[in-house]
Amino acid sequence: MVLFLLCIKAELDGVQTLSLLKNNNLCFSIRNPLSDYETREKIVFHPSETLDQDEGDREPPHHFCVKWEGSKKISTLIVLDDDAIKAAIKKVKRKGGKSKSDAEVDVPRDLTSEDSGEFVPVLAMECRGLEPYAFHPMGGEFRVVSQGGVAFEEGVDLSEGDWADYDEENDLSVSINEFEAKIVAC
Repeated sequence: MVLFLLCIKAELDGVQTLSLLKNNNLCFSIRNPLSDYETREKIVFHPSETLDQDEGDREPPHHFCVKWEGSKKISTLIVLDDDAIKAAIKKVKRKGGKSKSDAEVDVPRDLTSEDSGEFVPVLAMECRGLEPYAFHPMGGEFRVVSQGGVAFEEGVDLSEGDWADYDEENDLSVSINEFEAKIVAC
């Protein structure tokens, strides 16, 4: 079991918070950690829905699975809830406290205006036999709250790397620029 964190960064203008919604589909590219050539591009799963399992399955409930060529077992991806995240991060910190990229392991949270330009973890995934290596925004998976407190959920599409709107209630322009995502193994 390896813990992976989806981290995002962006330049925020007029934005108080940018948060990942757990009630929409997410799109990732994954690879077999034991093979250089086995990948699956742009797999889509819903982080609040687990796959149906056969009675007697040994695997815990999971959000995505794949069986690599020549493998006897399925490889799984599980999006962790808050309690599982804290337990997994505690275990990582006991083993050394840093991710494989030497970044401090932190609990996923919203990106705030104070974080502008810094990578912040927004999602934790437990993976067995697969490795997510790219996140692909499709539109609709983020929620933006303006500095005036108005929430934008519809039409927040960061697939091109930027987004802008207008908070009429507070006469405020809101925008997200230079959006980037990376996946960190812990």
